[in-house]
Amino acid sequence: MKLGVVSLGCDKATVDSERLVGELVGHGAEIVPHPETADVVVVNTCGFIDAAKRESIEAILDATKLKQAGTVKAVAAVGCLVERYGAELRAEIPEVDLLLGFSDLWRLVPELAARGLIADTTPDHPGVRQYLGTGRHVRYLKISEGCDHTCAFCAIPLMRGRHRTEPLDRLVSEARQLEAEGARELNLVAQDLGHWGRDLGLGGPRLPDLLRALLQETTVPWFRLLYVYSPGLTPALLELMARERRVVPYIDIPIQHASDRMLERMRRPERRHTIRERVRALREAVPDIAIRSTAMVGFPGETDEDFRELCDFAEEIGFERLAVFSYSAQEGTRAAAFDDDVPEAVKRERHEELEELQRGISEERLSRFVGRTADVLIDRVAGPDEQGATHVGRVWWQADDVDGLTFVERGGWHRAGDFAPVTITACQDYDFRAVAAV
Repeated sequence: MKLGVVSLGCDKATVDSERLVGELVGHGAEIVPHPETADVVVVNTCGFIDAAKRESIEAILDATKLKQAGTVKAVAAVGCLVERYGAELRAEIPEVDLLLGFSDLWRLVPELAARGLIADTTPDHPGVRQYLGTGRHVRYLKISEGCDHTCAFCAIPLMRGRHRTEPLDRLVSEARQLEAEGARELNLVAQDLGHWGRDLGLGGPRLPDLLRALLQETTVPWFRLLYVYSPGLTPALLELMARERRVVPYIDIPIQHASDRMLERMRRPERRHTIRERVRALREAVPDIAIRSTAMVGFPGETDEDFRELCDFAEEIGFERLAVFSYSAQEGTRAAAFDDDVPEAVKRERHEELEELQRGISEERLSRFVGRTADVLIDRVAGPDEQGATHVGRVWWQADDVDGLTFVERGGWHRAGDFAPVTITACQDYDFRAVAAV
């Protein structure tokens, strides 16, 4: 069976796709790069925000058109959108052969076997995760599923369910596989990394234990922590980050707001003073750490005063990066019952103002690195129009896909995945210019 894969959504969904495809390859499937040449197309959907929902529906429709044209024999849609809207999708797009939410994914192999597309026998190998990206040197390791937070605006628990920890041994084994495939940077992801192990009982392993196991059992140079709520910044984690050079001094802490009134309405677990204290402790323990965060504007009930508190807090804390999102109601969430009383024009104005404010903050924070020597992880050879650079990569304070890039001049000969020492010569918004260090 020739298999075409369309994976949409976040990096956690990419991990899901790679694991699912690994199971199909174990049953004899052959991955093809173009869906029109496939026997079966699997679309892993996203249902997080409206734009993602539209993109997912369009991808499903595109796949069904290939089926109607006779080039594809079956279309399977899986993932978040199907989990939330399976009945509606079944009614609106009956051409889809399989609509499988997370609890039904076990049916994929037997359903394809029933259609004569794969042999429902013992797999050829035990479902080794398959690579679907563009750079093997940067990979993601999803360490848990679901979320126990009850944020009023978020539909993730409706799609992913309660938090479930991935076993430590399984994660170590997968990390070793990713390293064998060329991973030089492993990004740990989950809805909240700090919750890893909390469902294993008192005395069970926690996130620092997992990190120590990954460090001991692999030689991956960079481990990066994404999506840690501030309560997860325990003394044990801070001590480990301060001591272990392979855990890069970078962390993503989503705050969403800084007005205590809004944090309460959002049902967030933090308050302004706890965020401030955790960031202070983090910066004291790990000097020069780069902190990324996210904030939401236009949540129901947000006043000008609330927004000003958020802007003032952004200036006070000085996050290296702050991604800004405008609120949109998601069906089934607590906030969907609120009066969406912030006009769209006001949301756009606040979004643009906070983004512009953060641009200046980031430039000031990141400019402290100019003149320093650091290792850059080469992502690719530069194109001819990239201002004289020979290579494009990232230093440790730049995460894959969400932060800026480092453009290296006179970089010599390097391939993707190489580390090269450079001297930072300039900061341009979120990007850097650098020259190869002598």
